[in-house]
Amino acid sequence: MTTQHVRPRTPSPDAHVSYAGGADAPAPGFERIAPQTGVGLVLRAGEMLTIVDPCGEQVSDFFAFGADDHDEWFSTGRTTDYKNSIYVGPGDRLYSNRSRVMATIVEDTVGVHDMTLTPCSQDTFDLLYPEFEGAEHPSCFANLVSAFDAFDISSDRISTTLNVFMDVWTDLDGELHIDPPPTMAGDRLTLRAEMDLVVGLTACSAEKSNNGNCTPIDYRIDRPS
Repeated sequence: MTTQHVRPRTPSPDAHVSYAGGADAPAPGFERIAPQTGVGLVLRAGEMLTIVDPCGEQVSDFFAFGADDHDEWFSTGRTTDYKNSIYVGPGDRLYSNRSRVMATIVEDTVGVHDMTLTPCSQDTFDLLYPEFEGAEHPSCFANLVSAFDAFDISSDRISTTLNVFMDVWTDLDGELHIDPPPTMAGDRLTLRAEMDLVVGLTACSAEKSNNGNCTPIDYRIDRPS
């Protein structure tokens, strides 16, 4: 029987920053991912991708492939191995399956992200959420499949994502817990691409991961001057 439900860490985010967008529309210069959908992007080396939660308590799944070689993809295993931690924050590098740096985190106003859970799929809802009774449900996996299909990338290559803003922790007995995202409206994570990337980004579809309510995700790509 589990007796040790002690949270083993305290997040250390950067300072919260204001954001001109909200529930009705993104801030000028930002694009919006509608609730329970996703998008595919090309991110060139040196470009910055800023991911914003415009409403609060919303997760975004991030996955990436090398733009020039789709046999190279983001590896949560390599990333956690080389940092010796399952948590990432400012200054941390995201590694590929070939141990090359794909991106670096340059800003983080939250300090809470997950790299243990795979993107939610129809199977996730069928196996873990019997209350849906097998009904078709939007999922991050399906949205990533659609996003990468435009780049002729097979769904079999999509692996464990960086679940931006997702609050997953493990107690002393090894049991996983999912708490509501600690984000406030306008919280953000910014990544700098260290190689040319094809990126899939979602506004997570699993109600449980988003405190019962799925909302949009905003993003912006900044190109070096």
